[in-house]
Amino acid sequence: MAAALELFSKHDAEEVSIDDVASAAGASRALVYHYFGGKQELYVAALRSAAEQLEARLRPTEGGKPIDELAGGLRRYFDFVEEHAAGFAALLRGGPANRAGEVGEIVDGVRQRLFRLIMKQMRVEEPSPVLRTTLRSWIASVETAGLDWLEHQDIERATLEKMLVDHMVALLSVAAQYDNGVGELLGQLA
Repeated sequence: MAAALELFSKHDAEEVSIDDVASAAGASRALVYHYFGGKQELYVAALRSAAEQLEARLRPTEGGKPIDELAGGLRRYFDFVEEHAAGFAALLRGGPANRAGEVGEIVDGVRQRLFRLIMKQMRVEEPSPVLRTTLRSWIASVETAGLDWLEHQDIERATLEKMLVDHMVALLSVAAQYDNGVGELLGQLA
C-alpha cells in the first residue's frame, strides 16, 4: 500500500503499472493482482487507506475554545501531511479523470467529514448558505496550502498553520458582512 501511494502521488494513475507497484513493494505482480484484482482496485484501496488515516487524525480532542480546537485540528492535519506526504498527495492530486466514481467519492467523503468536524468544533448544527460556502472555501485553501507546502517547504509549518487560522477568521469576518449569524459565531470563536 505504501509503495502504491508513493507512486500514485508522483504520477498519474494511468502512468503507473502493476509491475511498477510490485517492483517498488518488492512483491510479485501475481501477488498484487491476487490481493487487489487490478490497478484501479489498488488505486482505490490506496486512496481509502490515506483517507482513513487522515480522518483518524482529525477527530477532535474536545475542550477549549473553538478557535483553539481549530488550531489543534490544523496541527493534526499537518502532522498527517508531513508524516504521510505520499498518501496526502495521492488523495488530493489528479485530474478530472481521477475524480470520477469511487475515487471522487473518497475525496468528497473526506471533505464532507472535515466540514462536519469544523461545524461540530464551531458548535453549529445547520450552516447558513454563507457559512457553508465560507467553510468549504477554507477547506479548499487548506488542501491547497498543504500541497504547496509539500512541494516547496519554504514557510515554517507553525507559521502556515497560524496563517490558516487567521485566514479562517478573515473569511468569517467577510462572511459576517452578508450574514448576521456568522457575525455572532465569529464573536464566540475566540
